[in-house]
Amino acid sequence: MRFQVPRGTVDILPEEQKYWEYIQNTTKKISADFGYAKIDTPIFEDTGLFLRSVGESSDILQKETYTFLDRGGDSLTLRPEGTASVARAYVEHGMHNQPQPVRLFYLFENFRYERPQSGRYRSFHQFGVEAFGETEFYIDVEVIELCWNLMTTLGLNDLTLVLNSIGCMNCRPIYLNELINYFKERIDKMCPDCNKRINSNPLRILDCKQNSCEEFIESSPKSVSLLCNECSEHYEKVTASLSNIKIPFETDHKLVRGLDYYSKTVFEIVPPLEGRTKVLAGGGRYDGLIEQIDGPSVPGVGFAMGIERIIDNLKRLEISVPVENSLQILIACMGENAKNHGIEIAAAIRQEKISAIIGPSRGIKSQMKYASSIHATHVVIIGDDEINKQTYQVKNLNTGEQEEISQKNLINFFKKLQ
Repeated sequence: MRFQVPRGTVDILPEEQKYWEYIQNTTKKISADFGYAKIDTPIFEDTGLFLRSVGESSDILQKETYTFLDRGGDSLTLRPEGTASVARAYVEHGMHNQPQPVRLFYLFENFRYERPQSGRYRSFHQFGVEAFGETEFYIDVEVIELCWNLMTTLGLNDLTLVLNSIGCMNCRPIYLNELINYFKERIDKMCPDCNKRINSNPLRILDCKQNSCEEFIESSPKSVSLLCNECSEHYEKVTASLSNIKIPFETDHKLVRGLDYYSKTVFEIVPPLEGRTKVLAGGGRYDGLIEQIDGPSVPGVGFAMGIERIIDNLKRLEISVPVENSLQILIACMGENAKNHGIEIAAAIRQEKISAIIGPSRGIKSQMKYASSIHATHVVIIGDDEINKQTYQVKNLNTGEQEEISQKNLINFFKKLQ
């Protein structure tokens, strides 16, 4: 039987690693610039955590989680998103007793059983930030600014920031009532999913992308017109601050995000592409989440960014990913005696924290081709003549130049090139 990678997953091959390293390094640098510290959580959690936070009526819990019983009979779920797990860690480790706000970021793998398509996988990676313990609008702006700066630093400049406010527990029921009354008169012309959502989660109707529903959704009541004074003032301050720091945005009343824990500010960053999988990053405020998982009353705001989708867009725009220009030396040996000699040279070079690789046991032409295939910068050629003369031929593969270097000067030669 020939095994293949499971459906909805991919192997990240060596030639792809430069994109991942570029994104990882950039996210860590920008997170540090904004004062966010890294956190990691287990890849599986108690299923109840996601039932409480994500919501039983969400598509994630109803259709997409990998949930199983372990040998002790406990129900566990592979992490489908990052916020709930980070919130659980915040509560469990008493971070609410620390000076607030607590700023955290993560970069890890999540799992959802979805229909695989371009930009959507069952095993996928996300970068995200979470800021706990601040109700003021500035933290919303900070999170959006971090996300926007990250995108532009990566070289993605053809993007649109989309905003909305979905209100709080005081004004959202009024909006939901308006929404339900509006859709009840039209629901018989809408898709089966929307027919279910009108009773279980009417806000999620606005996220439907079916052609039969889009016309009705476009004309539906707008949440920003029904906000309470507090939510309206909060949203006005967020939009004013974004304008002041020159971050362009559009307001979209259909934007609600897909998880039950959101409140007030919600946002997405999208490229100029069509389809449901175009969103690169999304998030917002979730002031009731910590309480939902039996924590204290602590507000929060954050976002998550799909790494695979970012890489797809880097490739779409043909953005050159910077690669560290470090030395990589191939030791090309001709004969067994040269091979033994080459092992010692390679060890000495590595002692200086320089990459050194022994060439395959083939002819010199084949070894030179191999050097090119691994992107070596230099080749040290060793044969019996070189051993007897205590000199080596060193070829620079970037310039094509070749020179003779004495054995005692070889290490210093490479040290000067670092």
